[in-house]
Amino acid sequence: MSIEILQGLLIPFLGTSLGAACVFFMREQFNPLLQRGLLGFAAGIMVAASVWSLLIPAMDQAVSSWGEFLSCIPAVTGFWGGILFLLLLDHLIPHQHLNTDETEGPKSKASRSTMMVLAVVLHNIPEGMAVGVLYASWYNGAADITLGAAIALSVGIAIQNFPEGAIISMPLRAEGLSKLRSFVYGVLSGVVEPIGAVATIIFASFVVPVLPFLLSFAAGAMLYVVVEEIIPEMSEGEHSNIGTIMFALGFSLMMILDTTLG
Repeated sequence: MSIEILQGLLIPFLGTSLGAACVFFMREQFNPLLQRGLLGFAAGIMVAASVWSLLIPAMDQAVSSWGEFLSCIPAVTGFWGGILFLLLLDHLIPHQHLNTDETEGPKSKASRSTMMVLAVVLHNIPEGMAVGVLYASWYNGAADITLGAAIALSVGIAIQNFPEGAIISMPLRAEGLSKLRSFVYGVLSGVVEPIGAVATIIFASFVVPVLPFLLSFAAGAMLYVVVEEIIPEMSEGEHSNIGTIMFALGFSLMMILDTTLG
């Protein structure tokens, strides 16, 4: 595995870690409007990345094998695979989202803090896969995937991981955990990203023809997280447009990163 890939896989993890470090110098409670804005920003980045970094390249790669008319088949198939995969994990892994006492998935005796970390881990699985499959595409010589495009996705995911790291560590501190423990939990929630990325790269290196499916699979998984979890959390409480505005800002930023670096 090249040094470029290792660096690219660690960039998103660094974003999560820096965000989790906010627990050391910020107030224990997030302002609700700020939290909604950060969630909207993260959702915008994830949606733009799903389209520009994953779905469009998936269809472009499929043209050589499927023809231009049928190039959407791997994208649609992989997309639904990602949706169903996250739906399955949602039912198999016990977890609990912010601002709610309701536990999702199977019954568990785990603490509330552990359940909240598991919820963020679910968010991070598709992000790690997305980064991994893009670097795998570049490494295996996909003509339409450049190192710049892979770096753009890594940077975009890192940017949205920064508020995500803070959003998990600071509520944990408010739950009564120490600052250090809250930070460690926040960091651990992001460990799944480089692990998932490495696993995806290894798998893709053995089965290069499935890269279009993997790209769209990651896109479907990311969009599942956005629609099923992030947007509802962004819209909770008193009506505000801040989440929508920040969504547009995140979407625009990721679009610019992909088109300029890619």
